Parts: sequence; structure tokens; C-alpha cells
Amino acid sequence: MHRIRTALVATTILAAAGAASATDLEVTHWWTSGGEAAAVKAFADAFNAAGNNWVDGAIAGSGDTARATMISRITGGDPMGATQFNHGRQAEELVEAGLMRDLTDVAEAEGWIDLVHPKGLLDACTVDGKIYCVPVNIHSWQWIWLSNKAFEDAGVPVPSNWDEFVAAAPALEAAGKIPLAMGQQSWQTSGAFQVLMVALAGPEVFQKVYGDHDAEVAAGPDVARVFKAADDARKMSQKSNVQDWNQATNLVITGKAGGQIMGDWAQGEFQVAGQVAGEHYTCLPGLGINEVISTGGDAFYFPKLDDEELSAAQAKLASLMLSKQVQVDFNLKKGSLPVRGDVDLAAANDCMKKGLEILAKGNIISDTNQLMSPDSLGQINDLFVEFFNDNNITPEDAQERFAQIVAAAD
Repeated sequence: MHRIRTALVATTILAAAGAASATDLEVTHWWTSGGEAAAVKAFADAFNAAGNNWVDGAIAGSGDTARATMISRITGGDPMGATQFNHGRQAEELVEAGLMRDLTDVAEAEGWIDLVHPKGLLDACTVDGKIYCVPVNIHSWQWIWLSNKAFEDAGVPVPSNWDEFVAAAPALEAAGKIPLAMGQQSWQTSGAFQVLMVALAGPEVFQKVYGDHDAEVAAGPDVARVFKAADDARKMSQKSNVQDWNQATNLVITGKAGGQIMGDWAQGEFQVAGQVAGEHYTCLPGLGINEVISTGGDAFYFPKLDDEELSAAQAKLASLMLSKQVQVDFNLKKGSLPVRGDVDLAAANDCMKKGLEILAKGNIISDTNQLMSPDSLGQINDLFVEFFNDNNITPEDAQERFAQIVAAAD
């Protein structure tokens, strides 16, 4: 009995020592919907299982709101342990100010340059030859999500492309459905416009406008066609009186709306609701016209911390986020594609498989966050909030203003 008691005491001491050595690391992000919360738990569980403690710093609201809070904390001397940004230039000034940790040592030790695909994702993390972030997924805007039930109720076939979707709008309205679900946040309306541009005008026009800042193309006939389609989208979404993107997704899930133009993160909401791709909902990459994947998504940056224990925890988290199993666990829940090309995604649903096939073909475009500064994109966002909320702004007037923003973009 004495030996058993001694063993129990020793076990208790070891457990206490292990708990005491666990490092708390605050991680800020804007993943607060049901599907997003399920996905971020995959990161937290892996980090905690490695002997540390994920302190969740979810910030409610849009990504723009969250980023403002994150940047304010970092520049104000109250940094978190790790923070989410999108692929691209959102953390550029923080890196240039010397406030973010250089992860090159971790990246080189684990061969990130050979693991991350497409390579441009790691390039977006690189400043002056040094790597400052961990890309964790590929999220593409280029999708429309359709409610099979809504079209069945309306007595029309599920569309196979954008033109068929527009043609079905009167039948949906007659059946009491909202043709197009759309939240009222600025990034949602401008994002829908970008999807329309790639689908209708093509990837080359998209690159000239957002990548090359070609104001002549932005003012030309190809983009005029896109603004006409945006006007159609505006009319079809008039009764979509919701704010958040996931509320709009829920209108599709419940059959109250015909469809939603939204990134593949919407898949997480369908999954949480128990819906099956191909049975309850249909997904059309590139609106069924131009099947491409934009290489947007999320990356994690690590502010510089003057604490060896916290720095070690940062390195561990960075490593885990790119590990094979965590990439699978996270992305299957998030609805996004992994940044590693060597992981097993046998459990992927029909829509994710479509995305993987497009990615494998190399049909990719850069995300707007990789092509324009946050300030320029903010001006475009503001324009589309006005356009979608004020029918007095004609497509021609909106296009003229758009071309002026593109001309001055950086």
C-alpha cells in the first residue's frame, strides 16, 4: 500500500509540474461562426496536446474590425502571441516596423519552401528574403452556393451557371424566395463583384484591373458588362436583410434563398448544419463559367516577444499549423484547401474535390489582398456598399468611380 501511495504522489507531482510548464499563448482571429469555431478548435487541440495552452482571442465582427484591433494592440505595445491575417499585404507595415517575428529558422528547418503549394503563398509571407508568417489554407472567393430545396420549391432546375441563375430569379421570387442572399458588410459586396469579374470578363481582365491597376481596362466594355451583372445582383438581393455573411449562408441552408456568392469558407456552415454537397446544396466554382481558384486565405503572424518561453511556444504553434494531420483536420472543417500538396484528403466532400481539381490544373489567380493595398481595397469596398444600397447610383456612374480608384491604387 505504501508503494501505491508513493506512486500516486509521484504521478500527481509530475502532472502538476507538466501543467505548470504549459505555456499560455493568446491567439487572435476573427473566426466566430459555427463552422469557423469548429475549424479553429483543430489548431487549439493540437497545440494543447503538445503541452501548451491556446488562449482563444476571437474578435467578433468583420475581418476589417478585427484587424484594426490587432494592429492597434501590436503597435501599442500589447502584442498577442499569434494573430491571423489574410494572405497578402495586411501585415506589411508591421513587418517593416520590426514588430513581427522572423520565422525563417523554423521554415528552413522544416522545409516549408518544398511543402507550401502554390509557392506564391510563401512568397506573400516573405519580406527581404525572410519569412514572417505561416500560410494555413487556401480560400477562394470564386463560388456560388445554391439551395437545391429553394429551386425545387420554385419548380425550376438547379442552375449550372450564372446566366441560368439570373433567369431563375423570377420563379424564386414567385415562390417567396430571395434569389440572392447577401450580407451588408462592405467586403461581401465588393467580393461578389470580384467573382463576377473573373467569371464574366475572365482572369486576364481581373489581373489587369487589380494587379496592374489598369484604369483604361477598368473603364472599358469588359468591366461594363461586369457592372451590369452587379446591377442584376443588386436587384436580386434587395430583400436580403442580413448583416453577417454566415447569416446570408443560413438563408441558403434553410431554403429561404436561392444562392449566395461567397468564398469556400461557407462550406463550414453547411457542414455544421448537417448538409451534404450534391444532395442538399450545389456549388459552382467560377459561377459555372470560368473555373479558377483565387489563392486567398489565412496566415498567422507572430509578434516579437521578449520572453524565451513564449517564443518557444510560438515556434511550436507555427510548426504544428503546417503539420500534415493538423492541415487535414483544420481544412476539412474550414472548407478551405490545404497549403500542403502531400496530405490525404480522402474525406473531402464534392465541392472541396472540385477545388482540388482546379488547383491541380493550375487554374489560379492571386487574391486581391495580394494585389492592392488595404487602403485601395477599402475605397473599393466603400464604393460597393453605396452601390448595393442606393439604386440611384447607375452602373455607369459606379464604373467611373471604380476606374478612378484603380488609377490611383497602390
